[in-house]
Amino acid sequence: MRIVNLMEDTEGSRGCAFEHGLCFYIETKSHKFLMDTGASELFIANAKKKGIRLSKVDTVVLSHGHYDHGGGLPVFLKLNPKAKVYMQKTACEEYYSEHQEGHVHYIGLAPEVKDLEQIIYADREYKIDEELSLFSGIGNNYPIPSGNHELKKKTENGLVQDDFSHEQCLVVQEDGRRILFSGCAHHGILNVMKRYMELYKVEPDAVISGFHMMKKSGYTREDIRLIRQTATELKKYRTKYYTCHCTGEKPYEIMKDILWNQIKYIHCGDELEVKEKRRNEYMKWHKFFAWATVFCFCMVMITGYKKK
Repeated sequence: MRIVNLMEDTEGSRGCAFEHGLCFYIETKSHKFLMDTGASELFIANAKKKGIRLSKVDTVVLSHGHYDHGGGLPVFLKLNPKAKVYMQKTACEEYYSEHQEGHVHYIGLAPEVKDLEQIIYADREYKIDEELSLFSGIGNNYPIPSGNHELKKKTENGLVQDDFSHEQCLVVQEDGRRILFSGCAHHGILNVMKRYMELYKVEPDAVISGFHMMKKSGYTREDIRLIRQTATELKKYRTKYYTCHCTGEKPYEIMKDILWNQIKYIHCGDELEVKEKRRNEYMKWHKFFAWATVFCFCMVMITGYKKK
């Protein structure tokens, strides 16, 4: 499985453009697909630099209805009109960011997106095929990121707090491995993990996601406490975490102190190969004990036969 970060907030591979946005290219045995499309068409130039032919992409998954994840979609579909696009129906509603100073600006998708014929609206649990499946319906058992408080959606009664019903996660399964993609984890990565475990009953081999912990106004003691608490809870899973985009440099360093090599930051243009050593080790020992059992059985039969 090939996974390439085509857009992220920080520079990685030399020559790759970067912006506030997120886009992953994933190549499996059956699919070539995108998870999000960045804030603009910049990811298309990065794809060319990485030798990726976007005309061959068959599927696009939008994690939620914000411009920094779906801004490049209209341009991409002009390049590749055959690709199917999966999103939540509520992703096409109007979303805004409202700052303390009273400044409000639109952060939703382009209005024309809702009229695109390639769109398929996913349900709460949606199976595309044996490799790809989607889920939403994420709860709030754990605290949500504090940065969510300034994110609103437009209703008939004006702006209200966004409940992120438009957020969905992607699960990729190949060769016995499960990889969980969550664009920003606006519900909180712990709530995402809880929902995943309810559905799949076994921890993912890897999680690739922003954690929406980045703040421009600085971090309070409560913010730092929640970041540490999140990392401590994530450590209970035998999962490798790849984070980026909206996590923030300081939160990442705090989490790194707790998770060590269990977490890694992905920059724009970076490629990664997810290997599940734990399952391989299990199979290796499983085979060892199986052969050991056969050997012991044979020895018992031989020695028992000799005694008779």
